[in-house]
Amino acid sequence: MALHYGADAVYLAGREFGMRAASGNFAPDELEKAVNTAHAKNAKVYVTCNTLPRENELERLPAFLALLQEVGADAVIAADFGVIEAVKKYAPDVAIHVSTQFGVCNSATANALHRLGADTVVLAREVPLADIREIRKHTDPDLRLEAFVHGAMCVSFSGRCLLSNYLTGRDANRGQCAQPCRWKYRLVEETRPGQYMEISEDGGTHIMNSNDMCMIEHLGELIDAGICSFKIEGRMKSAYYCAVTTNAYRQALDEVIAGKSVSKLWVDEVNKVSHRPYSTGFYYGDPGQCYAESSYTTNADVVAVVEECDGLGNAVLTQRNKFYRGDTVELLVPGKPPTEFAAEHIFGADGEELEDTRRAMMELHMTLPCYAPKNSIVRKCR
Repeated sequence: MALHYGADAVYLAGREFGMRAASGNFAPDELEKAVNTAHAKNAKVYVTCNTLPRENELERLPAFLALLQEVGADAVIAADFGVIEAVKKYAPDVAIHVSTQFGVCNSATANALHRLGADTVVLAREVPLADIREIRKHTDPDLRLEAFVHGAMCVSFSGRCLLSNYLTGRDANRGQCAQPCRWKYRLVEETRPGQYMEISEDGGTHIMNSNDMCMIEHLGELIDAGICSFKIEGRMKSAYYCAVTTNAYRQALDEVIAGKSVSKLWVDEVNKVSHRPYSTGFYYGDPGQCYAESSYTTNADVVAVVEECDGLGNAVLTQRNKFYRGDTVELLVPGKPPTEFAAEHIFGADGEELEDTRRAMMELHMTLPCYAPKNSIVRKCR
């Protein structure tokens, strides 16, 4: 979905050394397939190697890095000096990107990493826009600066958090975060066991729960500050989330590059995925990033995905959520504004007309308002 909806690069992890321990991640043959798929679309693949390897893991690192070079990965995203040195030795044809986990927040560190071989630095998420401008002024112009523009924020400094490890034994710095910062806390006075009291006067007890970041309306300012690459956070997100956010930022960025203002429709698009309340992170100072509940919001649900379609819009789709004949839905096609239409007729695999799509992943036949390539999305707005 990222490639289909306009990403210039995707980042992903192998089975080891990445900060996404709970996800399936990519086996060696899957890594090769992913790289080939991206390269066929003139996009790049960056493989995360951004944990801090322990001593007993180091012996497996050379083979993993050699594999990344063999399959043609474009870059390794690293957060450790030892890993950076190992990449140069065992995968010399693979570029080195320094992870946000490294916590780069000044030009001295960025320049030192560039001298060590890094061609891209992903800045710490806490760096304000004014500092980015100064970092750009005082770094080698050949060093690319990358920054996050959308997605979940961590209450700890660039994800370097010990809270999960202390409370659950799951190390956030090894991709196993249980996200205890999202939990609801109450206060217990030691002589009154069992009496749980609210922590704050307004009833908000999610004292470490961060808003999500959204910078879609500020891409021009980031470009002016010297950012070369815009990164969307996607920890364990759905294919739908990936499609919608990638499409919105792709179109918004192209508008900015063309000297236009970002259209409201692309700003509206990022509200059509599941998210926490949005903020601009630390770019403009203290974000006031914590909010007092754990709920997500979204303005739309994906109901079907296009499998094939002819030039007249006659399409075969796979159901994702239940919807009804006559519902007003939207068609999302890469690179175009969403098109609203009525689902006047829905047919099953055997040609029978349906009143609703009640079976999960069932085959559907519909006439769409225009041609829609594979992986286009039909959704229902709330």
